[in-house]
Amino acid sequence: QQRRVHGKAEQQVKMASSIVLINGKGEILIYRRYRDDVSRAEVQQFCAKIVATKEVQEQPITLLDDVSFIHTTQGDITLVATTKSNPNAALLMQFLFQLVVLFKAYFAGKFDENQIRDNFVLIYELLDEVMDYGYPQITDADLLKEYITQGSKKVDITNAEKLKQITIRATGAISWRPEGLHYSNNIVYIDVMESVNVLISTRDTLLKAEVLGQILMKTQLSGMPECKLGINDKLIISVQGQDQKGEVTSAKGISIEDMKFHQCVSLRRFDKDRSITFIPPDGVFELMTYRVTENVNLPFKLYPVVQEGASKVEVNLKVKALFDNSNSATNVVVKIPVPKNVVNVKHFSNSGKAKYEPENTAVLWRIKKFPGETEYLVRVECDLTPTTSDKQWVRPPISMEFQVPMFTSSGLRVRYLTVIEKMGYKPSKWIRYITKAAQYDQRTVSYTHLRAHETSLHLVCRLLLEKK
Repeated sequence: QQRRVHGKAEQQVKMASSIVLINGKGEILIYRRYRDDVSRAEVQQFCAKIVATKEVQEQPITLLDDVSFIHTTQGDITLVATTKSNPNAALLMQFLFQLVVLFKAYFAGKFDENQIRDNFVLIYELLDEVMDYGYPQITDADLLKEYITQGSKKVDITNAEKLKQITIRATGAISWRPEGLHYSNNIVYIDVMESVNVLISTRDTLLKAEVLGQILMKTQLSGMPECKLGINDKLIISVQGQDQKGEVTSAKGISIEDMKFHQCVSLRRFDKDRSITFIPPDGVFELMTYRVTENVNLPFKLYPVVQEGASKVEVNLKVKALFDNSNSATNVVVKIPVPKNVVNVKHFSNSGKAKYEPENTAVLWRIKKFPGETEYLVRVECDLTPTTSDKQWVRPPISMEFQVPMFTSSGLRVRYLTVIEKMGYKPSKWIRYITKAAQYDQRTVSYTHLRAHETSLHLVCRLLLEKK
């Protein structure tokens, strides 16, 4: 088909030709064809050459005989979208990710070959609804559950009002929120969750600092409210220039990258004035995700000193909390790697409990509560057994796990949340910030040189002071 735009003939953009679910052996479990240009034999060729040979994880898009296979693997299942045209590959990949979310919503959080084999009919029914002639349609699990049911739950086809509401949601502009909601107490909960990735070199140089964040919301609001969220993004502050009361804001702006929004957010308004405006779904949902790589606030600083000998390794570690003393980190775990040829391990700490765990080849130092602006010390002494191998021990980095409430490594803050609804109510608003470690590593270097009249204890004290 062709359409004429500004007097020129333009070929209509095509999307997916089929959606295929394949197991780890390369067997086709589900094959739903939306167009006739890609045959089952071509899909089987992909299964034999790519999936069965385990090459499927090497690249997300594979081209075989003019057929593009866009695929992702979840567990032992590979989801594939096929096409012979030049579609929006990112859109199809996101569609496959959303399919996994949808299937897990129907199958109690599970998605494997057994669930697929037990729910063939349901899966084909869902694939008929989520895609039409290769174009993605509705993928909202809550909405689909209104009319595609399983088990004993059935849709009452005699209830005309109920069917009308389902139709309006499925075909309307706000499919994610039903009409007629009413709460005696209108409440909004906001969770700003951040995971921090840090890698520090042996010279205390910051090699990597990245924050991956998400804003989660739980809304219990009556009617059809319109919400507007303000955060301290540099671009948002520079565009708006003032807060909701018309006063110039003093919030410190941060540079936010890779922002992705829930479908309820008006992208037209965001592109125009950088405002995050939305009509929220009912219940829990992820409003947005983001990434920050500039001016990352490190919650902890590690000062390791490692001494190696022929029959002994000694690690002295100081950990300092850099956040405010009114706050405390919880569930702190410091993993201190040790050589494999350890025969005896001694450890001393001034807080928490340290324990040698042979299965991890490391000493794990656990601290339930770590107050801000404090520092704790641990000392690990390892006696080694002689080995015949000439291969030296490669020291893995010291790593940390932690969770710090009411703290963000990115510096992100919610400046305001306004809720406008014709009923005129004022909802209660609650906000929580949590930062946790994703990969928080400190590389170590061995010190073996003693100055004249200097003991091992003097060396440790000197190096710790130098690191300050």
